[in-house]
Amino acid sequence: MTPGDPKFARTAAVTVAALVALRLAVAAFTPLTFDEAYYWTWSKHLAGGYYDHPPMVAFVIRLGTMIAGDTAFGVRVVSILLALPMSWAVYRTALILFDSMLVAAMSAIFLNVTLMAAVGTTIVTPDAPLLVASSFVLFFLAKVYETGRGVWWLAVGASVGCALLSKYTALFFGAEILLWLVWFKGMRRWLASPWPYLGGIIAFAVFSPTVLWNADHQWVSFVKQLGRARVEGMTLKYIGEMIPTQFAFATPLVFILGVFGLVALAKRGPGPDAARGLVTVSFWVIFVYFLWHALHDRVEANWLGPIYPAFSIAAAYAAWGVGWDKPSNRRTVEFCRRWAFASGVVLFLLLIVQTNTGLLSGYRRDASVRSVGVGWTELAQEIEALRVKTGAQCILSQDYGSTAWMMFYMPKGTCVAQRGDRYRWDNMPEPDASLLKSKVLLVGFLNGPDRLKDNFERIEKIGDVKRKRSGIVVETYEIDLAEGAKGDVLDRSPPPELIPR
Repeated sequence: MTPGDPKFARTAAVTVAALVALRLAVAAFTPLTFDEAYYWTWSKHLAGGYYDHPPMVAFVIRLGTMIAGDTAFGVRVVSILLALPMSWAVYRTALILFDSMLVAAMSAIFLNVTLMAAVGTTIVTPDAPLLVASSFVLFFLAKVYETGRGVWWLAVGASVGCALLSKYTALFFGAEILLWLVWFKGMRRWLASPWPYLGGIIAFAVFSPTVLWNADHQWVSFVKQLGRARVEGMTLKYIGEMIPTQFAFATPLVFILGVFGLVALAKRGPGPDAARGLVTVSFWVIFVYFLWHALHDRVEANWLGPIYPAFSIAAAYAAWGVGWDKPSNRRTVEFCRRWAFASGVVLFLLLIVQTNTGLLSGYRRDASVRSVGVGWTELAQEIEALRVKTGAQCILSQDYGSTAWMMFYMPKGTCVAQRGDRYRWDNMPEPDASLLKSKVLLVGFLNGPDRLKDNFERIEKIGDVKRKRSGIVVETYEIDLAEGAKGDVLDRSPPPELIPR
């Protein structure tokens, strides 16, 4: 088969569809992470913004639960299905930029075997819609390059606006686009055209609900997320975390191909500079910023999600778009392209097995069990039994993760609230004050209930409940019964970002 054989497109479509089907199956039996449960609560009270993020993840979950109900599958189904248009956008981008169906097909496949996309669309967070929107930003910019028609800038603006509604990291797209236009001579004419600026207006219009929500909430979400850029000392320790985590999230063999591809794209080779430059700029602007960020603070692996569409194209370009003269480079590339797909799928399956069973760590507690709600179905039943037995009218938790898990797994209509961090729940109705003045169950308060002795006349420990994975205890929650509320038992302290330093 030649690089232009249409069979590659069909192969890519079947492969991506199979990977999406695998994720749908995984989504049905893997318990929610605490963040997913938290975002699910957002979806029940849609708004223009939230304390932590813009609202797109809430809309994605709301649509999914309208289709499949308030289940783990319902929470995740739309996020997973969005991988289909995401893959199409990456395929079309690579085909436009490199005129090779083979490179285009493998770009879509490589993106889907990275853990960033495989896990990042299965576990629905703001990174899932951002990854999809990032793919379309890249595609519409490729259409601007291919057609020279200004109207495509309107589509660029709409996709950037959707990306901004997903996560504030999308602000970097403005810098990427500007650098691409300035750097490459053939693109500079757009700087004197109204079309890019009209696209910018559309992006702002799409994003405006989040701006208005922030304006009505003391700009708290902007302050929280943009405040991460504050530099309070320099260190090298986080650099040592950032690169290995990307090595894992890209999967090792796709990561190696991506690096090879970026090196090849940086050299003058066949094809227009602006085409190769679009992939290069789309990767390096965000990567360089987070490399700088790692000099003063930790960079979470998922924060680099927007670079993965371009990185996957670079990996496919290295594998099938470059003739490697040096034997060692050729052998490395051939090995990686042969095993990248299989190794990516195996890593995803191993991660799912470990998360649900703990098998690979000898059933000991590991990082995954802290965030994934394995055992919460049974735990919620135990808590509900204690609530009914004691006659408690409401349940108070100390952290937002446990609160969200209980809201999801407890019987619908159960009064559940987080005592502190009330700013996280601004878009939700307050729990009925009369319920809080009756008997209240305190779940999982650190250091016991002593810190609440001034809020209730009587607090009594009634037992412990244990969360288990594969029969092994991974977490223990103390349960206390509180009676005789003294005034407002909820802590309404303002967000830490709004407290003057």
